[in-house]
Amino acid sequence: MSGYVGRFAPSPTGPLHAGSLVAALASWLDARAHGGKWLVRIEDVDIPRCIAGADQIILSQLAQCGLLPDEAPIYQSQRGTVYQQALDQLISTGHAYPCGCTRADIAQANAQMGLSKQRHGDLVYPGTCRPQRGGLQGKPARAWRLQVPDAPDDLLVWHDRALGEQHQHLASAVGDFVIKRADGLWAYQLAVVVDDAAQGVTDIVRGEDLCDNTPRQILLQRWLGLPATRYLHTPLVLGENGEKLSKQNGAQALDLNAPLAALQSAGAALGLTAQASNLRDWLAEAIKQWCDQHLPP
Repeated sequence: MSGYVGRFAPSPTGPLHAGSLVAALASWLDARAHGGKWLVRIEDVDIPRCIAGADQIILSQLAQCGLLPDEAPIYQSQRGTVYQQALDQLISTGHAYPCGCTRADIAQANAQMGLSKQRHGDLVYPGTCRPQRGGLQGKPARAWRLQVPDAPDDLLVWHDRALGEQHQHLASAVGDFVIKRADGLWAYQLAVVVDDAAQGVTDIVRGEDLCDNTPRQILLQRWLGLPATRYLHTPLVLGENGEKLSKQNGAQALDLNAPLAALQSAGAALGLTAQASNLRDWLAEAIKQWCDQHLPP
């Protein structure tokens, strides 16, 4: 195998659906096209949303489609000690601080500052509890936040293999973001960065809806002293209402009575036209097409 390591990281909140199979297939194809390793990580850090047994259903669905990981999956719910070490490092370097704000506090602060921009329904955090602004000021600590660069020219720029050059000004787009939640659970952004580094992941292939997570994750990589990764964001599968197909908007579990048909549909969403009539040959043909589309000649 080459030095390439890719991964598919589903949350066990239910079985895979058509959209999540597209993400799994894309990451598997990219790893195989590079002659690399493909891992599966179960992202069960948001424990209240997880469904018992969903992890095994997901792994079975992947296996039925011929998408087999090269190592046993790891589970985020078992890695709290590692996340705490990362948080401790960020605190010691002055990059993380405790926040006592409730959602109502953040909404009020936004209103007072004339901020109305929302990102996926979340208000931009204005830095109310930053140490430079007096910190908690008597409020009990609820969450931990990462303090982002906020100078006007502090654009975080990165390259996406599919979308080209991307950039975001974190302070105005997101604000200081949560890395440990008020309910004591670890936030996705911190967990994913720590785990990608621990597993040696070099390339992240995932749906385009996660593209704007990338600058937060790059910033965490830098401040934790972790290796940079390459990114490729794939087109989304949309539901009948025009929104991203997801479990939240009623996406149905994959019908794997015909795994090849499910893969063909997922491949079509990625622009693949493999025509083989059996699973093994279809995957081989899809790898070749992926090489032609996404690897340098």
